[in-house]
Amino acid sequence: MRAVVQRVMRAKVTVEGAIVGEIGEGLMILVCAMQGDAEAQADQLAAKIAKLRIFKDEAGKMNRSVRDIGGACLVVSQFTLAADLRGNRPGFSTAASPDEGKRLYEYFTARLQAEGLATANGIFGADMDVELVNQGPVTIWMDTAV
Repeated sequence: MRAVVQRVMRAKVTVEGAIVGEIGEGLMILVCAMQGDAEAQADQLAAKIAKLRIFKDEAGKMNRSVRDIGGACLVVSQFTLAADLRGNRPGFSTAASPDEGKRLYEYFTARLQAEGLATANGIFGADMDVELVNQGPVTIWMDTAV
């Protein structure tokens, strides 16, 4: 699985003008299931994100996790993270099928919740508008295959 994780002051997702997911301080997570991914990759990614120390402590060092600060996660499906950029038009054939992608996206969110994290979500496959305030900025790309 691939993810882009951003430390945010706030984030929200709207679909057709209606807010479907919104958080205050926490993590904006764009996630993509790849072909061949299974629950093990979602487990690994969720555990890593839950422990990821990218929030500042009292000394100003990135030493606290989203759990440590009582933050939340906004999880949005993003199949374009599977982009193959060998040409000028990206290909997405390495992304999991839509059915498997949705299943793993929902499983990943459940795993974050099992890690004790509050979550909000976009709508899988919808045309979404994402707004966020990236704090820092801190943006980290993660891939379970690497």
